[in-house]
Amino acid sequence: MNSNDTRTSAPLIPEPTLRRLPWYLAYVSLLHTRGVAYVSSTAIAREINVESSQIAKDLSYLAIKGKTRIGYEVGELERVLRGFLGFNRDHNAVMIGVGSLGAALIADSGLKRYGLDIVAGFDVAPAVIGTTIGSVPIFDMARFAELRRPLGADIAIIAVPVEQAQPVADAAVAAGIKGLWNFAPCRLRVPDGIVIENTSFYAHLAVIYNRLVPRP
Repeated sequence: MNSNDTRTSAPLIPEPTLRRLPWYLAYVSLLHTRGVAYVSSTAIAREINVESSQIAKDLSYLAIKGKTRIGYEVGELERVLRGFLGFNRDHNAVMIGVGSLGAALIADSGLKRYGLDIVAGFDVAPAVIGTTIGSVPIFDMARFAELRRPLGADIAIIAVPVEQAQPVADAAVAAGIKGLWNFAPCRLRVPDGIVIENTSFYAHLAVIYNRLVPRP
């Protein structure tokens, strides 16, 4: 399964909808902190730059209904969105590759607010094996298969050089990992049933650089 095959529990919803829902959550969470009680799909549309009809369709998957001429109750919408997206549950993950990016992700406490708990790091560099980042221990990658189950991790975050990415992914899947978040600048091949998301900083940079080029 690749990033275009994202699956959730029933009901199965389109991936574009899944990718928009966190934007809605961010906005209604902000409204909640401001003490706003209700918000309409039109107001969300103005902020998120998505058609209000699309927002209403997206939110229909959550089985939550707004009130006529009033809109959605902000606190309830925030709660339902957070639960639907899985952000209110703990998801144990391991970091494979503890260089500058991997170490930064381990140290990012913000990920915990969205349910991602990085419980261990793995690397091949003797300088980092046996150390900790905060309270997160760093282990030898050779011990991955041994430790994956005791750590209770179903998700692996890959932040290794491109030439190591596919072997690392293969090892993670063989050890029982079910979901991969790949930061290496390559597309990984994984068996059916494995969820994978590819996040390429280089791809985003390419878009920015291209759009910055002056046009005649």
